[in-house]
Amino acid sequence: MLAGIRQFFAERSVLEVETPLLGHSIGTDPQLEFFITEYCLSPGMVCMPQAGREPARQSPLRQTLFLQTSPEFAMKRLLAAGSGSIYQIGKAFRNGESGRFHNPEFTMLEWYRVGFTLPQLMDEIAELIAGLFSGQSLQKTQRVSYQDIFCSFTGLDPLVFSYQDYCAFAGDSGLSEAVDICGHDHAVWLDFIFSHKVQPHLGDNALCMVYGYPACQSSLARINEQCALTTDRVELFINGIELGNGYYELADAEEQSRRFDKELAIRQQHQLPVFVKDKRLISALESGLPECSGVAIGLDRLLMLLSGSVSIDDVLSFPIHRA
Repeated sequence: MLAGIRQFFAERSVLEVETPLLGHSIGTDPQLEFFITEYCLSPGMVCMPQAGREPARQSPLRQTLFLQTSPEFAMKRLLAAGSGSIYQIGKAFRNGESGRFHNPEFTMLEWYRVGFTLPQLMDEIAELIAGLFSGQSLQKTQRVSYQDIFCSFTGLDPLVFSYQDYCAFAGDSGLSEAVDICGHDHAVWLDFIFSHKVQPHLGDNALCMVYGYPACQSSLARINEQCALTTDRVELFINGIELGNGYYELADAEEQSRRFDKELAIRQQHQLPVFVKDKRLISALESGLPECSGVAIGLDRLLMLLSGSVSIDDVLSFPIHRA
């Protein structure tokens, strides 16, 4: 699988890069929990001496660092520095995630195509998946808007939040716990209902690409030019399993900063750990991110599907309980 992916990008002259697993900043997404560690510079460490002087001893240094949930921010800094189209295969880390489709340490493929619109990126995603599944007779790739698929399975309009309608649907669908879990948060309601009532039906032996996500759910994607209630975001599904998430990337530094502030406020409201937003990413956007689209795909889940496995543990040499 990895060889096939690397060949795919080599044929398209997309550069493979590597970015740090440890970073000084982390994302602000209220749905994610992070691994935090501490970097300690030993008191015994010394600075290089100047000519004719003894080495100068440094005072102890302690810095909070984070295991990255995605290489996205660092890769965007490379894009802003002029890297051109790039991809990466590497580890990512998300705390509190373990189960049939989750391991706290997992392998991610992420790539960015300079000059690509989201539909062009979706074409390339379909080509990659078709190549990897060659000989396994996947059905024709499906493309459907979030609004259409959500409405067809629930009868609800995902772009216009009605607390009463959502509560009524939850009660009628055996999801009464959603009222307490979701409260008046439109984005949380959408995540809850989508995962229970829509996602299981997506991509029956086929790649299903759902695009046009509601604006309240997309912190890093551009607002769609034709409909301000949606963003240029796509998610990938096969047999009800979510594989990836892609955007026509937001390049507006001020707007990105505002979205980070909003997510930090939500984290504070829900008494979640609050961190400083990634100022290096904002600075990179200010310097100029090229027009581009990007996507991240979980390779462990993809390997599950390619091998016909039922659990992510079946494709990991050492899942978390044996690490």
